[in-house]
Amino acid sequence: MKRPRPRGPARSQGRYGMAVVHGRSMAPALREGDRLLVSYAARPVVGDAVVARFADGTIAVKRAVERRTTRSGRPGWWLLSDNLDDGVDSRHRGPVSEDDVLGVVLLRLWPSPRLVRVGRPESCR
Repeated sequence: MKRPRPRGPARSQGRYGMAVVHGRSMAPALREGDRLLVSYAARPVVGDAVVARFADGTIAVKRAVERRTTRSGRPGWWLLSDNLDDGVDSRHRGPVSEDDVLGVVLLRLWPSPRLVRVGRPESCR
């Protein structure tokens, strides 16, 4: 999950990668050990699961709930855990800069492939 974000022309070339879920913050949609296909070129929309870097350098999978402005005035995203009782998200650290949303989760590859948007929380519908 610590793959650098493509910048400039590389971002538009449709780069893909994998991420592995650690923890229970995205349950029930995602569980510990799930392998995810991530597009580093896709732009998130409300309801997408995304791979993002928080200000302290932590890389995490979270749900993009709404567009927000960061404290510095830059465009960003309000990111939440699906399991609000577990994990750290924008409720604790504030909005995440658009530049720190590294990729959009397209689907769970393992244990059984399926789209990740299925089962998203009511707050994103």
